[in-house]
Amino acid sequence: MLRIERSQSMLRIERVSNGAVVFSLSGRIDTEGVQELQRLLSLEQVGQHIAFDLKDVTLVDRDAVKFLARCESESIGLENCPAYVREWIAAERDRRSSSTLNSQEEHG
Repeated sequence: MLRIERSQSMLRIERVSNGAVVFSLSGRIDTEGVQELQRLLSLEQVGQHIAFDLKDVTLVDRDAVKFLARCESESIGLENCPAYVREWIAAERDRRSSSTLNSQEEHG
């Protein structure tokens, strides 16, 4: 088990591997936390099943939501995702897909 605590952003990360890798996150996920999570993901084996357990996440910023949406689209599981985070991810996806459509219409 790997445990990382970031005092400034108040994000705690615990890594457990039992066939699959689960990062249990607690506290606030901000830009610094996203950077640390990206670093940790880069250390994992390609093809490894990975999930984030968000049960104890209390607050996320927009960078965190974009990161989580990107992770989910890359088959990284989001377990115990708070409803407000799930709704924000869906809204971010809708915003991104509508801006992509608008861009295609302008250039099409």
